[in-house]
Amino acid sequence: MQVDFCPGGALAVKEGDRVVAGLNRVIEAFEHSDLPIFFTRDWHPADHISFRSRGGTWPPHCVQGTPGAEFHPDLRIPAIADIISKGSSRDAEAYSGFQGTDLEERLKRLRVDMIYLGGLTTDYCVRESALDARKAGFSVTVIEDCVRAVDAKPGDGDGALADIRRAGAKLATSSEVVRQMASTQQ
Repeated sequence: MQVDFCPGGALAVKEGDRVVAGLNRVIEAFEHSDLPIFFTRDWHPADHISFRSRGGTWPPHCVQGTPGAEFHPDLRIPAIADIISKGSSRDAEAYSGFQGTDLEERLKRLRVDMIYLGGLTTDYCVRESALDARKAGFSVTVIEDCVRAVDAKPGDGDGALADIRRAGAKLATSSEVVRQMASTQQ
């Protein structure tokens, strides 16, 4: 949920900022349930391999230390949240939050077995993170009203959700997740 992926950003996703309210509700529910919260972010050097200037697909985005790399200003970031930076090596792409990071080890150390994913983008970072989480043995639920797709090709987002389901992950709404968290507190 970085500024560069939201409307007005360098790699804006249509209505990308509309997922913030749902994510905030889920984040609050996780906080009240004393569950771990992780944020992943692109944290690219200025000459990252994914940038067109180096033959990549994308315009420069989420460059380390720039306003575009910051999280959306309305996104709730609790003090207990862990931030995982990915794509920070100039010569390695990283769509998944697990790629080139210690996210899997951190989750396993905390004895996490179920992951809920939301954010941008459905067809790249969310898809790859969900698939890697499944490969690592985690149960995965993608919060479908808390994701948006780039849709570089029309239908990419729907295709990504189909891939995620085929891998054994579930889809749920933010309201369903919040209700589930509330029921476990009773």
